[in-house]
Amino acid sequence: LAGLHFGVLYHYSSQAGGSNTPSCCLRCDILHAFSLSMCMQKNIYEWVRDHCLHHKYVCTDADPHNASQGFFFSHIGWLLVQEHPDCTEKKQKLSLSDLTTDKVVMFQKRHFVVSMLVLWFLLPMLVPWYFWGESLVVGCFVPGLLRHVAVLNATWLVNSVAHMWGNRPYDKNINPRENKFVSFSAIGEGFRNYHHTFPYDYAASEFGSRLNLTTAFINLMCALGLAKDPKTVSKETIVARMRRTGDGNNESNSCK
Repeated sequence: LAGLHFGVLYHYSSQAGGSNTPSCCLRCDILHAFSLSMCMQKNIYEWVRDHCLHHKYVCTDADPHNASQGFFFSHIGWLLVQEHPDCTEKKQKLSLSDLTTDKVVMFQKRHFVVSMLVLWFLLPMLVPWYFWGESLVVGCFVPGLLRHVAVLNATWLVNSVAHMWGNRPYDKNINPRENKFVSFSAIGEGFRNYHHTFPYDYAASEFGSRLNLTTAFINLMCALGLAKDPKTVSKETIVARMRRTGDGNNESNSCK
């Protein structure tokens, strides 16, 4: 559940960017906030703000985790240093009115510290202790800290590896790549070349739910009536873009 925030937060990210994305009901939005609080990363507002900035200024100084600065910086280094002045300046100019008027987003922003302590630290530690007699030490270090390290690195792989290594079948002129290892590790978020070429596609991949648990999750939410109107890209549009700007290295059936 903690890892599902990778994909579902693109709902908010694309909304802030003015794109067509699945509309989610209140219960589904609360689940998004719940899952992100379990990860002890930034709150929804800050996460979406940084993601929009990344898309708008990818691999430049205004990109929070600029992959052109190397693997270490884009993986974790950007969190250890003061952000570039360009990044700070561009961040202040982003229009995030969709987020500031979203009650779930702003509630989680106001109460992020409390929700994070309960959902990230106390819940993973106390559940195994209460239900099957695990020690609090094991509960703290295995479902707590070990899970946290695994989820963090899966997230960071998207920023680093998936922007440095892999093929670029949709646009060879941008850094983001298609990387199966990252797709497996980050439950579907390794199709970066597609996602940056077609950011308004809810699936973030040409291949639907293949190696993409977050797309499968959104499909399930749509089937249950908790989300609606998912937007995607036509095969004709994909083919035209691949032939125009792709590197010719792809697994797509669209061009065959």
